[in-house]
Amino acid sequence: MTKPDLSVKIGPLNLKNPVMTASGTCGYGLELKKFCPPEELGAVITKGVSLTPWPGNQTPRMAESASGLINAIGLENMGVEAFVAKALPALKATGATVGANILGHSPEEYGALSKRLSLTDIDFLEVNVSCPNVACGGLAMGATPEGVAEVTAAVRENRGDKPFIIKLTPQTADIVAVALAAEREGATAVSLINTIPAMAVDLNRRRPVLANVTGGLSGPAVKPVALRQVWQCASNLKIPVVGLGGIFSARDALEFILVGATAVEIGTATLTDPAAPVKIIEGLRQWMLKEGLDDLDQLRGSLKI
Repeated sequence: MTKPDLSVKIGPLNLKNPVMTASGTCGYGLELKKFCPPEELGAVITKGVSLTPWPGNQTPRMAESASGLINAIGLENMGVEAFVAKALPALKATGATVGANILGHSPEEYGALSKRLSLTDIDFLEVNVSCPNVACGGLAMGATPEGVAEVTAAVRENRGDKPFIIKLTPQTADIVAVALAAEREGATAVSLINTIPAMAVDLNRRRPVLANVTGGLSGPAVKPVALRQVWQCASNLKIPVVGLGGIFSARDALEFILVGATAVEIGTATLTDPAAPVKIIEGLRQWMLKEGLDDLDQLRGSLKI
């Protein structure tokens, strides 16, 4: 049998394989280079980028939980101008396909960021309307079809020819309605799920573990929720769906593809094993060889109900 074809398409975007990094877990893409060469991935999605630098939340900002991690980093980042001048050129020099995750307080800020990045050699945008750890418009706008539609339109009108993915929150009454709103307003794809609001407490001190009190739960604990919502969206949308949430192995990634995901993002797994994304790519290849599959389209969306 010939070597399996792992390539996927997300709108006009061609990826060599379906494995991307999840924003916030790989820095600006070079921090894990020794363990996970960015050019070997389908794409690197950088940590969030805002119009101006954000300091993030006070520490402590991370807490372990059963089968998961709770974080309240607060979207700390260097701001778009430093990103364009420093981080982006270094990452693109590796030959990686690069997506910039963007965030803001209003549709106008999302539009301004999209316009600024449309003038760069970034390959695509991922629009964060779903972070639960900051007191800004992201999650509030991402929880309703109307909010998502407004942000999606602002990005569409300013992104030039850049493909863009809307990253959705699981904290909504109807995930399909929200995803359809992004599709109607011209999103190239949607990605889901972002973290689930959670908290940890210190019994001895009788205080919250996190300075922010609450944070976002990620890791294996959220995978069943993510699978269900990815399946719902993939079953109802015409645009591609990118799945994330608790993917730690090739088998996890294959399950997301089985329920309809075009591609996947690896997040918390890289904090336990920085080489996790490249190991998952090789695991996909070996599984396809074993099963006699030529490409992932033979598996995608083939769940039997």
